[in-house]
This record gives sequence, structure tokens and C-alpha cells, in this order.
Amino acid sequence: MTNIPIAIQLYTLREETKKDFAGTLQRVAEIGFDGVEFAGFEGLDAQEVKELLDHNNLKAASSHISLEELKNNLNQVINDQKIIGSKYVVCPYLAEDQRSEEDYQSLISFLDETGEKLKAEGITLCYHNHDFELQKLQDGRTALESIFNDTNAENLHTELDVYWLTKVEEDPVEWLNRYKGRTPLVHLKDMTTDDEKFFAELGTGGVEIDAILELGNELNVEWWIVEQDVCRRPAFESIERSFNYLKRK
Repeated sequence: MTNIPIAIQLYTLREETKKDFAGTLQRVAEIGFDGVEFAGFEGLDAQEVKELLDHNNLKAASSHISLEELKNNLNQVINDQKIIGSKYVVCPYLAEDQRSEEDYQSLISFLDETGEKLKAEGITLCYHNHDFELQKLQDGRTALESIFNDTNAENLHTELDVYWLTKVEEDPVEWLNRYKGRTPLVHLKDMTTDDEKFFAELGTGGVEIDAILELGNELNVEWWIVEQDVCRRPAFESIERSFNYLKRK
């Protein structure tokens, strides 16, 4: 295992954070994670979140911020990220009605412009993929290729999700190498080897996790981020299994 720090995407623990945000961060720290990637603050303000991070010796690896928030409340987003100490903002998801050819062209322009504004504030904008961005557009490229190739590399970086790439039979290693220099955040997620291709704890499925980990230092990855969209075990048990797998590497 490289010396790259490990964070947990708190969406994995969304039921736990709703019930006890402070207790969830404490448990994450006890497991051994270095940081967290936020998916909302559950009603707390940024200063309260910062105090919880400091209390548990955790870092803010990054924050998933909806496209709507980026469009409508960018100044607040910037202020919050500065308070919690997050250097990365991630556009996490596109709704089904935001995936037309025209939508992608509009999105590319928006991400470029927003990334430039964030860069001026010392924050880097990243884009997180699912599987639907691997569909081809009229020019023969995938939507994901268009998003990264048609934006300024300084304005938009990647947060490649290795599960979703693998699910549509793309090679995460190839994608990471393709965007070398733009891969500060990587979502680590495994996939069952049966026909269901369900979410799995790291090291228990068919995603080439070890090959991905070997690229970390070469590609200047700053954070490995564990995410498991749905856990069949208790969520804390699942993330601890994944964390322990990474620490053995």
C-alpha cells in the first residue's frame, strides 16, 4: 500500500449520518480513516463540521456538491470548503433528464467556467462518473471523454469511479493513465463476480483494485476514497473490511 491517505465517502454511511453525524465521524476515525468526502452536512454549518473534523483528527478530502448547488450557490460552496479545509469540489451525478447531447454540451461549458472560478479560490473542481457517461455521443466519443477532453485540464480534474468503469467493461487502469495529471481523487469500489455485479467490499470482487493501487504515486493520486453505494452487511462493518484490505497493501 502506498502512503496515499484513505477517505470514506459519507454517502456510504448516509443512514448513520442522518441519525448521528458526530458519532459517525468518530467511528470513521476509530476505524483508521484519514479523512472523509462529504455528501452534505446533515443540517450542520461548516464551522460545526470543521470542529468535528478537528476533534477526530480527520481531514476533508473533498465534497460532493450537486450541479444545482454549483449553479445557484457557488459563493456559499466556496466559503464552506475554505472553512472545512477541502481543496476539492466534485460534481457527483447527473439526473436522467440532464443527459441529452445538448445537456452535455451545456455541462461542459459550465464545468469549464465553474472550474476556473474555483481555481481562483484555491479549489479544484472534479467530475465523478457513473456508467451512463460511457454511452456514445453522435461524434462517436463517450460522454465522459467529451467532458474531460473538451474542458481545460486546469479547470476540471477527474474522480474516476473504478466500479462503474468496470461494470461497463472499461479498464480503470487505462482511464487513469489516459488522464494522468488530472486524477487527484479515485473512488475505490469493488464488484461481485456474479451476474448481478453488485457493490462489494474491496478485495472481495472482480475490480482490479491492486493494479489501480500500484498507479497511485505515479499518477499523483492525493486521496483513495472508499465508497460502497449499498452494503449488505452493516455499513460500518463493510467499510472496515475495505479499509483493512487497503492497509494490508
